Order: sequence, then C-alpha cells, then structure tokens
Amino acid sequence: MYNATNNEQQLLKELANGGRAATELIYKQQFQIINGWLIKNNCDSDDAADIFQEAMVVLFEKAQSPDFRLTCNVGTYLFAISKHLWYKRLQKQQKNPIRLFDATEDENEDNAPSYFDDIKVHEERETHFDQLNNALDQLGEPCRSLLHAYYHKDNSMAQIAADFGYTNPENAKTQKYKCLTRLRKLFYGMQAK
Repeated sequence: MYNATNNEQQLLKELANGGRAATELIYKQQFQIINGWLIKNNCDSDDAADIFQEAMVVLFEKAQSPDFRLTCNVGTYLFAISKHLWYKRLQKQQKNPIRLFDATEDENEDNAPSYFDDIKVHEERETHFDQLNNALDQLGEPCRSLLHAYYHKDNSMAQIAADFGYTNPENAKTQKYKCLTRLRKLFYGMQAK
C-alpha cells in the first residue's frame, strides 16, 4: 500500500488528516524496530512506549504543516526523533551528558540535523500546554468550565448562558471575556517567570 517514496508523502497526508489506517500502519511498521533499539539501550518498555508516542506526536504535528517535506522515510525520521528523545532523558538522569552528534560532526547547532528543530518546537509547545493547564487550574470555576464549553465543545453563547445560568447570551459573552482576560494574565505571568 505505502511502499514507494511518493507514497510516504501520501501516508503523511493521511496521518495529518487523522487517518487511523495511516497511524496504525506506521505503528505496525516502526514500533517494534524503535522499541527494540530503545530497550537495547537501557530504556524500559514503558519509557520506550512513551518515547515512541512522543515521536509520533512530533511527526503528526509536522505532517500538518503544508511546508513540511520529508527528506527521508518515515521510519528514519521517527527513529531519529526517538533516539534524540531517549538521549535527552539520559542526559537529565546523568551528570555527564551524552553527545548527540557523531565525533565527525561539528557541534555548531547550525549543523544539527533538522529534526532537532522539530523536537525543540514540540518541546516548546508542550511547555506552553503545561503552562496553560496550570493557568486554567489557577483560574478556577466557573471560568474554567465556561472557557472549556466555548473553546473545546464549541457551545454557542446561548447554550452557555442556559447551562451557566446567565440571563442572556450577551452576559455570557461578557463573562467569557472576563475569564479569558484573567487566563491571559495568569498564563503570561507564568511565562515571565
């Protein structure tokens, strides 16, 4: 089904569109190989599964970008990301950092493989999500539920007014604005630290 290089681009398109078959195929073809390498390199099976999942998230995010062009096959890309993520975990666990480059490579970041940038973007996005979740926790109720109803459930202002006991959709909209303003202050306050 996906055996040629142009089919890899099609596979990425299907992955970007949330295609279950594409995701399952990538797991079927790549998980055992990458999982085996991670376990051989002192990674336990739970961490190996987490690392592979995180690499899949990076691939999924990149596949959604219209500018992304894969210059290797999907397996090579996932393997490189998984390997890098594992080395980063090891670095955090050890006092002597592990080199992420071959001895022949210059340590200048300009020469680093392009997937390093992809991982960095993914890690920054994860940090922002964590900060946003912390800000939402600090925001409290009913603001958290109101924002969730509007942004995640796509409820209309009329529905939110009815669910939250506001007299009309305009009052619900005003309250949403106040909640969003408080959330922004909390979020940007965390980023300033």
